[in-house]
Amino acid sequence: MRMSRMITAVEAHAEGEPGRVITGGLPPIPGATVFEKMGWLSREGDHIRKLMLREPRGNPVLCCNALVEPCDPAADAGFVIMEQSEYPPMSGSNAICVVTVLLETGILPMVEPVSELVLEAPAGLIHVRADCAGGKVTRVTFRNVPAFALHLDAEITVPGFGKVLVDIAWGGMFFVIAEAARFGLDLSADTGAETVRISEALRMAAAEQLPVVHPENPAITGPTIAQLTAPASRPGTHGRSAVTVSSAGPDARPGAASGALDRSPCGTGTCAKLACLHARGLLEVGQDYINEGPLGTTFTGRIEAVTTVGGTPAIVPTLSGQAWIYGISQHLLDPGDPFPEGFTLGDIWG
Repeated sequence: MRMSRMITAVEAHAEGEPGRVITGGLPPIPGATVFEKMGWLSREGDHIRKLMLREPRGNPVLCCNALVEPCDPAADAGFVIMEQSEYPPMSGSNAICVVTVLLETGILPMVEPVSELVLEAPAGLIHVRADCAGGKVTRVTFRNVPAFALHLDAEITVPGFGKVLVDIAWGGMFFVIAEAARFGLDLSADTGAETVRISEALRMAAAEQLPVVHPENPAITGPTIAQLTAPASRPGTHGRSAVTVSSAGPDARPGAASGALDRSPCGTGTCAKLACLHARGLLEVGQDYINEGPLGTTFTGRIEAVTTVGGTPAIVPTLSGQAWIYGISQHLLDPGDPFPEGFTLGDIWG
């Protein structure tokens, strides 16, 4: 067998959202912080993201995580998140997958009934509590980076839909958030294609008309992702969300954008939603918010404290959910393969 690269990964999903975790085969990744490591991968190693997320090794809904050496001495491990069109500074579902892989494979020691660890994400340090029993991680709860709203009920014009009121909020990524009812949508798996189409139009309109910059890191801009929300549909939950992860990339031609639903309720999206609810006085410190995704799975968000980020009022959220490992894979690249960065086709990629 001949190969120019072999990458080993553990396959996992968090409440339905797939989050592949690369455990071996990556080159040394330089950087004084994990944020800098993310930047190096984006500039110099983006072929790895494409190789692992595009066909034939990937698909439009897949996310991937690269385990890296942490730079902060307080951290037990570091990870860089890779998605179809960007490197998010933080992701809740991916963090839950990473914690589960680290503990269940023995990369980090599991302590029952509770394992505590610190991860270094590009967005900063993430403090984690993992409930464990019988060698299985049964629940992951982590304290996310502070979340905040930059715009509430701002008006933008979405082609085909007219004027729409939106929120722009940070939960580890910058989200544009709107009510699904404004578009006549019922958020369910059956309306996924229409949800994606509307969400991508919303995202592109907001990026053009309401661009934002992180108050403490000017390298982080947005919004880069869209979230549609709806009231709770069943007892025991507080609301629903459908988040669309774009697969178009920043250089897509107008009208060519496409994406896929986050199969989970979206961890960073839930945290951004909490920030908006708190800013409106609808959710207080110490309150849980159970958010339902397209599959009916849930994440539980909670406001632990209030703070500020660059002078902007913010919340300190925690998020809880579970992940399951479903495979271990080795991905090879033949030096003669005509598609060394994978490929996309318009039948499923838009």
